[in-house]
Amino acid sequence: MSPTDHDTEALQDEVTDLHEHARDTRRPGEAGFTILLLLASLFLLWSAYDISGFEALSAPGTLPMVTTLIMVITGGLIMLRTIKLPPVSGETFGQNILPMALVIMAVLLVCYGLLLKPLGFLPTSMLFLTISIKLLWRQGWVKTLGVSFLVLVIIYVVFRIIFTVLMPSGIFPEAEMLQFFRNLIGGGA
Repeated sequence: MSPTDHDTEALQDEVTDLHEHARDTRRPGEAGFTILLLLASLFLLWSAYDISGFEALSAPGTLPMVTTLIMVITGGLIMLRTIKLPPVSGETFGQNILPMALVIMAVLLVCYGLLLKPLGFLPTSMLFLTISIKLLWRQGWVKTLGVSFLVLVIIYVVFRIIFTVLMPSGIFPEAEMLQFFRNLIGGGA
């Protein structure tokens, strides 16, 4: 039996335990998450009410209101049950639920989204890949830059050249670069 088979069996046992036995503890952040779910359900119920209110049973907002009301009721029940559970010992929110690497990657993704249009796809993606690979892989700069560049070239060839997906050019002269390669391949014709 390989270690992967053992890990798979252990995971299947945990999933089976979750379905067969009610949990007796809550993990860090679980109560806050259920409160957020209830608040989101209440917001959706209010939005569904704005569609047509209690105009008629066959009004356009009836089904969304029923659906979101069910979400509010079940969300409230789950929140009450979760809050009553004692917290599990030995786990912290920062180490077990939301580690710093995950927070940093989320911030990097937000920055990527914000910089994509003004800087363009190629510079933003190279910056994102370099920083994330350096943080997660922890290798030297030569390996990090080499892998980042190779991955960016593969993504660019697959999506921009083969599938002709339009990407923001930004500050990089992409059109001139593509024309240069077309002239090189076509012999200047």
